[in-house]
Amino acid sequence: MFDDNEPTPKSDLFKRPSDDELNRLSVGELEERIVWLEDEVVRTKGIRAGKQGAFSDAEAVFKK
Repeated sequence: MFDDNEPTPKSDLFKRPSDDELNRLSVGELEERIVWLEDEVVRTKGIRAGKQGAFSDAEAVFKK
């Protein structure tokens, strides 16, 4: 089970292909990768917003 409070090692969060690996991809594959990465940014921001909202809600409850 994962603990939200335990940080994930950055090496796991930011693995990225080398330039050589990217150079092996076709233009179409690179375009697909860009779309996937853009989707990941949107998804990640959504999860972050949810966590920030939950934190704000908890903070409001405990300030009373």
